Amino acid sequence: MEEWVGKTWHRWVTRAAEQGHPEAAAELAQVQRALGLLFRAGGGSHALRLAEAQALRHGGPRGWLQRLAGSEQRAAQAQLGPEVLALPARLDVFADPALNRGLYLWLAALSSCWEAGGVDEAGQGGWLAANVRATALALERFPGLAELHERLLDAHLRQRPDPDTMGADAAAERLLRQALQARGRLDALPAAAQSLEPEALAAVWLWLQPAPATAAMPVRKDAPPPTSGSKAAQDRQRRSARRNEDSSSRQGLILMFRAESVLSWSEFVKVNRAGDDDPDSDAAAVANDMRQLDVAEGGETLASRVRFDLDLPSAAADDAPVGLPERLPEWDWKARQLREDYCGLQRFVAARPEPWLPPPALRLLGQRMRRRLEVLRAAPRWQKGLPQGDELDLDAWVRYASETRLQGDRRAAESPPVFQQAQRQDRSLACLLMADLSLSTDACVQGETRVIDVIRDALYVFGEALAGLGDPFEMLGFSSVKRQQVRIQQLKGFEERWGAVPRHRVGAIKPGFYTRMGAALRHATERLAERPERQRLLLLLTDGKPNDLDHYEGRWGLEDTRQAVLAAREAGLSPMCISIDEGPADYLPYLFGQQGFVHLRRPQELVSSLPRLYARLAA
Repeated sequence: MEEWVGKTWHRWVTRAAEQGHPEAAAELAQVQRALGLLFRAGGGSHALRLAEAQALRHGGPRGWLQRLAGSEQRAAQAQLGPEVLALPARLDVFADPALNRGLYLWLAALSSCWEAGGVDEAGQGGWLAANVRATALALERFPGLAELHERLLDAHLRQRPDPDTMGADAAAERLLRQALQARGRLDALPAAAQSLEPEALAAVWLWLQPAPATAAMPVRKDAPPPTSGSKAAQDRQRRSARRNEDSSSRQGLILMFRAESVLSWSEFVKVNRAGDDDPDSDAAAVANDMRQLDVAEGGETLASRVRFDLDLPSAAADDAPVGLPERLPEWDWKARQLREDYCGLQRFVAARPEPWLPPPALRLLGQRMRRRLEVLRAAPRWQKGLPQGDELDLDAWVRYASETRLQGDRRAAESPPVFQQAQRQDRSLACLLMADLSLSTDACVQGETRVIDVIRDALYVFGEALAGLGDPFEMLGFSSVKRQQVRIQQLKGFEERWGAVPRHRVGAIKPGFYTRMGAALRHATERLAERPERQRLLLLLTDGKPNDLDHYEGRWGLEDTRQAVLAAREAGLSPMCISIDEGPADYLPYLFGQQGFVHLRRPQELVSSLPRLYARLAA
């Protein structure tokens, strides 16, 4: 009863102390697409990912009700870091819903105009000056937002505390008001304004806040990848972290020399009070209440109770290597240069794959796709825009008739190019399909089938369909364990015929390791560059972002993959990505361009969609 009364009181007093406007709130999910377009249009980096902002501590006066509830001390404000743009998941600052939505747009425009280095590198001293400069640049690049900025500024100033009632903090509030209204004129501000710290002021909603420092921890080899349906994968909030030392392995019961510690020995024992078996534990709620998370490398986590062995297999148990190891470059996005001979790559082939017979339904689908592509091979190509030919091109005739009516009879005597003629196709096309075989493909699709099984079926149907078409093709799988161990699994080479042996190799694929996508793309580019065909198509099949154990996680992997795609296009290839990531794939346009990818939100559609996509690209 006592616990119920306490929870009820906490909910009531917290709601009563809230100063927002829930009825006029704007959600980040509703404007995310518009924010992305505005951010890119203003020159923002395409590699930044959007996340939910962490609540940061701020100052300013509080009423007696806020002090009683212990609230209004932290607020989720916009933060910009080197790799993440963090915006509040919900904005209810103003009573007008249009202003809350407009605040999202203004923050996106302000972020796109921020100087290189990010807010966190600007430091506390340069926070105010950086925001003033970014405001001036945003108003210059987006003149249409000037009226919205004036409305937001006027509404925000009316909400801010009155300096006449603030006592010792009045000077800082007056300086901030001058900076908000400066509109880029730093010379008009007093020198004292440059030393203002955001934690000493009430929340400044129109500006970007210093992003909290995060501890960059390496990916643990024994940690399983999160599944797309897990609670951790859906939590996109960005939190601050601090690197700490794990002391769980020390002798907690060995007491110090002080004898009085005997009476309080339990205070020195580390107790794990929550676990996977505790139904009442909510780690996400606890993390949201904490100002800073301590991260210790090597400590036991809840996820580490199930451990995966990601070490490379022994030479006796591994597949047979094909050819000599290769050295490939990699793009260093921080130094903005290509590191030559940075990655080591080795091709493998299954030495003794077990016989694999697809199920009857899959064999029937492969035969149907094969017949469809055989029709594509025999179909003629129509040459249009001819003054005479076999058939009339109705679209060309309608355009010609419309132009003739607009221009009078001046073109009536001319021979109109409104005919088309069938011609035999002289196909000259080679295709290389690169499939992601990393450990993430071991996850289940909607709790039914594994992703690797969907990829296996798609590779089989793709091989059956292209064998009927007659175009030369190669199928490879790729995975990696750091930069020196990029593994390419040869499933079918250009010089091999599709038959029992390649089919058994496809049936023997298994998930493992990580996804160094840039090195795989560069190897595929070298393979296709050797082909004599006029058109060379590079298909990449993946289920997520590039990642690896080392620094390849995050921005490094994205930038390296993008440079590999650009290099493939410069070599005359046509790269196309087929993504079966069930989550949002905002990174795909940055890596492959707006027309360079296909995102299948239902991975089960891959089996039938892959041959159709090839037929469309080949046509």
